[in-house]
Amino acid sequence: MTVRSILHVDMDAFYASVEQRDNPELRGKPLVVGGTGNRGVVAAASYESRRYGVRSAMPMAEARRRCPELLSVRPRMAHYKTVSGQIFEVFREFTPLVEGLSLDEAFLDVTASLKLFGSGERIARDVKERIKQRTALTASVGVAENKLVAKIASDLDKPDGLVVVTADNSRQVLDPLPVSVIPGIGRETLSRLHAIDVRTVGDLRTADDARLEPIFGRYTARTRARAAGIDDRPVEPARGEKSISAEETYDVDLSDPRDMERELLRLTERASRRMRKAGLAAGTVQVKIREADFTTYTRQKSLTPPGNGTDAIYQIACDLLMTWLADHPGARLRLLGVGGSKLSPAEQRDLFADVPTVAKPVDATVDAIRERFGTTSVGRAATLGRKDPERLE
Repeated sequence: MTVRSILHVDMDAFYASVEQRDNPELRGKPLVVGGTGNRGVVAAASYESRRYGVRSAMPMAEARRRCPELLSVRPRMAHYKTVSGQIFEVFREFTPLVEGLSLDEAFLDVTASLKLFGSGERIARDVKERIKQRTALTASVGVAENKLVAKIASDLDKPDGLVVVTADNSRQVLDPLPVSVIPGIGRETLSRLHAIDVRTVGDLRTADDARLEPIFGRYTARTRARAAGIDDRPVEPARGEKSISAEETYDVDLSDPRDMERELLRLTERASRRMRKAGLAAGTVQVKIREADFTTYTRQKSLTPPGNGTDAIYQIACDLLMTWLADHPGARLRLLGVGGSKLSPAEQRDLFADVPTVAKPVDATVDAIRERFGTTSVGRAATLGRKDPERLE
């Protein structure tokens, strides 16, 4: 049986590192990328800010409380995508088996490349060096025989780290780690494991069924296998997008349903435009709703046939939101989101249906204008009344 060589490459504080690279005045200072108002959230945190306990997905107000001298910049997603393209070009110079997880993270199966480029460790060093030469950014890499262990390893020596885990040193590396490094173990499960004195990966690997089955049930054997570093999942280079969405956190809570409808339309335009640009159609429309107290809800409904037309997606999204509001009168919203999942290649369908699911000619015209002159150059009258700066999209 061929022993696989899998790399997990994770760029170090990617968005923040790009901003510090491009602006020398930000280097060496605590920095976050995200919404600049107190109601926003941190999309990425530099290592200087992490010393204060600042982390991604943290509310901006909490980040500033922890680090009063914190600097913040708005995200430049188009720019990050360009840099990401340079990084993925490096990956594909070593193997076509590249499974992208995000703009700054990927698995590489280099098993068939070992004779040409050397060991997995050698390839990992070359990948890191080429990325640094071309982008002036650092990456941390884990090398192992499978995806699970490679991903765990890449996080053990950040930033700019390289950790190699083999069959010979697997238990030595994995057993002392906190059990929370195993995927699928969340806060509630972690608390239950601590209650039975299972705190490390080694504890989980050696615990008997009588202790684990009340927690994991029929997944007990699979969970123990993960703790033993067993994972036979292949690297899948053609993952494709699972969903496309747009969401926004508001500096002032939305309380008027008319404002909510207007924002919902604005978000629908952004999400559907991304679908059309990708040549995809959604089979399910989703709405994300977060109240002022951070309670979050999601609602979804099928779109048949799948589509990417703004009107069709908005009609369903609006119905979902209004139905939710009927059950939550007087709700104040700090976040709204609209998205599509169950994506498939877009097909041309009946443009003369009552509510065609594919884009109308006007959608294509608006897309072309925005592509050339920017997202704020043209819009529907119903969305007027609020400035719409470039957002995370």
